[in-house]
Amino acid sequence: MPTHAERRELRFSADQLFDLVAGVERYPEFLPWCVAARIRKREENFIVADLIIGFKLFRERFTSHVKMDRPGRRIDVAYKDGPFRYLNNHWVFEPTPDGGCVIDFFVDFEFKSAILQKAITVLFNEAVRRMVQAFEHRAEALYGRPDPVTGETPPLPLGHIRN
Repeated sequence: MPTHAERRELRFSADQLFDLVAGVERYPEFLPWCVAARIRKREENFIVADLIIGFKLFRERFTSHVKMDRPGRRIDVAYKDGPFRYLNNHWVFEPTPDGGCVIDFFVDFEFKSAILQKAITVLFNEAVRRMVQAFEHRAEALYGRPDPVTGETPPLPLGHIRN
């Protein structure tokens, strides 16, 4: 039902953004409404992950299979279990000549519960916009804020560790 597609150019490399999105276990540190994340299974290009999303009294767990294709610069999320009828999500990372990246983000889902579906429909566009922004802000926190003119990321101060 709700579907969101977005393309945005960022001044981070495709590899940096791929790593950020692939780091599912870190989502609770920066992603709105992500209360917890657990990796059930990890292989080189595939993980099975549980996420718990929460907002006010609403709290739900869902399981996804995440396929990571680094050479193809793509991450696909396939829904397996939880409160949705279906959930389809992908990220594509297209390098730009200046060293940045265009992200192509898509999400489409429907809740099993008509009440939850109706509630999310009202907030959906704002919620997804905030989630994509959270990834951008996390990239700035991890990799530094790129210079708007040169696009270069400043070096870290001596002794500073970004997590």
